[in-house]
Amino acid sequence: MKHKLTFLFLFVSAWMLAQEDTAKTYEFTLKDAVTFALDSSYNAQNARRDIQAALKKKWETTAQGLPQIDATVDYQNMLKQPVQLIPAEFFGGEPGTFSPVVFGTKQQMAATATARQLIFDGSYIVAVRAAKTFLDYTDTNAEKTALEIRKDVIDAYGNVLMARESVDIIKKNLKTLKKNLDETRAIYENGLQEEESVEQLQITYAQVKNQLSNAERMAEISQQSLNLTLGIPLKNEIILLDNLDNLAEENISLSLMNTDSSIENNINYRLAKIQTEQRKHELNLAKSAALPKLSAFINYGTTANSQDFTFLDNDQKWFQSSVLGVSLNIPIFSSLQRSAKTAQARIALDQAETQFDQAKEQIRLQITQAKNNYQFSIEKYQTSKENLSLAERIESKNQTKFSEGVATSFELRQAQTQLYTAQQEFLQSMLDLLNSKATLETVLNTPQVKISNQ
Repeated sequence: MKHKLTFLFLFVSAWMLAQEDTAKTYEFTLKDAVTFALDSSYNAQNARRDIQAALKKKWETTAQGLPQIDATVDYQNMLKQPVQLIPAEFFGGEPGTFSPVVFGTKQQMAATATARQLIFDGSYIVAVRAAKTFLDYTDTNAEKTALEIRKDVIDAYGNVLMARESVDIIKKNLKTLKKNLDETRAIYENGLQEEESVEQLQITYAQVKNQLSNAERMAEISQQSLNLTLGIPLKNEIILLDNLDNLAEENISLSLMNTDSSIENNINYRLAKIQTEQRKHELNLAKSAALPKLSAFINYGTTANSQDFTFLDNDQKWFQSSVLGVSLNIPIFSSLQRSAKTAQARIALDQAETQFDQAKEQIRLQITQAKNNYQFSIEKYQTSKENLSLAERIESKNQTKFSEGVATSFELRQAQTQLYTAQQEFLQSMLDLLNSKATLETVLNTPQVKISNQ
C-alpha cells in the first residue's frame, strides 16, 4: 500500500510539472498587446520596481529626521584585572612606598537605551525635498518607459504581420511562377518556345524560392521578438487578431498633425526640468553645510557588577542611570572646503540649465521631424497602394501576352520583378505608417500611457 501511495504521489507531481511546462496560447489585438506589455513586459516590471525603490528611498530620507532609538547590552569579564599603585602610607605603610590595589569587580554588565531626535539640520530639509524630486523623476521616467514599450509593441506587432503577409504573398507568387514554368517547359519541349524563356523563368523561380525561405525564417524571428517585447516566454504562441491593412487605414489621422505641439507635454522636457531641479537641491545641500545642527538625546541605563556571573540571579543588584542632553554643532572654518563644494554644485546647476535649453530646442526639432515623417509615411502608403495596383495590372497583361506569344520571357520577368518589389514596398509602407504615427504620439505624449505601481 505504501508503495502504491508513493507511486501515486510521484505521478501527480510529474503531471503537475508537465502542466506548468505546457505552452500557453495568447490572442491579442494591437491595443490588447500594448495593455498586456504595460503590465507584464520585462521593462514594465523593472520600471515598477524602480518606483517602489524610490518610495522606499523617500521614506529612508524622511525617517532620518524622526526619533531614533538604539539599545546596547555590554558584558565584560576582566580575565586579568588591572592593578593600580597607591601610596602605602594610606594603609599605614612607610611613606614613599606604594601598594598594589585592584579596583572594581571582575565582571560587569550594562544595558542602555538611547533616544535621539534631530531638531534642526538644514541638509535634512534639503534632502527631504530632493527625495520628493527623485520620486517625481522616477515616476516620469516610468512614464517614458511606458511610451517606449507602447512604441516597441507596435513595431514588433507590425513586423509579425508584415512578415506573415510577406510569406503568403511570396507563396502565391511562387505558385504562379511554378505554373508559368511548367507551361513554358511543356511548350518548349514541343518546339514552340525558346529555351531562354524556360531559363528566365527558372532564374526567377529560384530567386523567389530563396526569398520564401528567408521570409519564413524572418517570420519566426519576428514572432519571437514580439514574445520578448511582451514579456511572454518564446515557447508560447501568440495569435494576432488584427491585420496590417486595417491597422494602416485606422492609423491615418491627419488631425494628429494639428495637435498642440507644446513641448511641456514631452517626456524628455519634463525629465530635463526635473534634473535641473535636482541640481538646485544639490546646490542648496552644499550651502546648508554651513548651517548649525541641533539635536537632543535621552538615555536610560542600568549596570551590575560581580566577581562571578550572577547577573541572572534575583538578588543581583542593578544601578540605574539616565542622561538628557542637547548637542549643537556649529561649522566655523573648513579651509574653504565647503566653498569649493558649493562652487562645484553651482557649476553643475549651470550645466543642467544649459542642457535644459538644448533639450527644449531638440524637442522642437523632434516634433517637426516626427510630423514630417508621419505625413510622408501617409503619402508613401497611398502611393505604394496605387503602384501595387498598377504593377498587378502590368504583370497580368504581360502574363496574357506571354501566353499568347506576344511578350518575351524577359519582359514577363521584368513585370514580375516589378510586382514583387511593389508588394514589398506596400507592406513596408504600412509598417512605416504605424511606426511613424507611434513616434509622433510618443514625442507629443498623446497616448498618456502609464505603468501602474501595483
